[in-house]
Amino acid sequence: MRTIRRLIVAAAGLFAATGLASAQDTDLAKQLSNPVASLISLPFQFNYDSGFGPDDGHRVTLNIQPVIPFELSSDWNLISRTIIPVIWQEDVAGPSGSQFGLGDTVQSLFLSPSAPGPGGIIWGAGPVFMLPTSTDPLLGGDRWGAGPTGVVLKQSGPWTYGVLANHIWSFAGPDAAPDVNATFVQPFLTYTTDDAWTFAFNTESTYDWEAEQWSVPINFMVSKLVKFGEQPVSFQAGVRYWAESPDAGPDGLGFRGAVTLLFPK
Repeated sequence: MRTIRRLIVAAAGLFAATGLASAQDTDLAKQLSNPVASLISLPFQFNYDSGFGPDDGHRVTLNIQPVIPFELSSDWNLISRTIIPVIWQEDVAGPSGSQFGLGDTVQSLFLSPSAPGPGGIIWGAGPVFMLPTSTDPLLGGDRWGAGPTGVVLKQSGPWTYGVLANHIWSFAGPDAAPDVNATFVQPFLTYTTDDAWTFAFNTESTYDWEAEQWSVPINFMVSKLVKFGEQPVSFQAGVRYWAESPDAGPDGLGFRGAVTLLFPK
């Protein structure tokens, strides 16, 4: 809890400092709420979770998440979303010591219309891949995986709401590595103010069909978009509560902070 308090104090100081910026861009802030927006961005997302296993293990994860859109035609875009986790953890599997390194990479590709459809509906669909990039057996599953992914959302005034989902099956890897058969569902709701503050609420629920267990963190985040010269940057901080997790998984409160660099056309 001491670590969480320090992080919250640091985030509060950061928000106070960025609040002095005079250049705001509400449209860019709203685009960040759209997973298939035609906007190059580079988020660095920090997560802290605790309560793992019988020894109250904890984990710090830095997710590097580049988002790169490709214009296929005047009507269609292909959006690449990558998640590369860098993990430090301690005693997450009983007295298992500490590990530091890469986790497994998740690569998603969304084919999406360049303009909203009837009723203002925005959508994207395509494949998702899991790449065994973990540097330690306790940091990843050592399996290749693939499956479908999709997102549907609507933006109405300051509101953005929708759901992103995927399912990954493992198809290759060492025989000793456990199979992967998991569904991920992320409903989300955001509200963006005229001065580029965004309040976001979501869950990032995963159902493990092999273990028949849910992991359900509920997240509440606040972000602010500012400009340093011509460079737009979004700062985010928030908390999460683990409503459901496996017996050896995290519990209680966690913390999330993020810095996102934006590169509008």
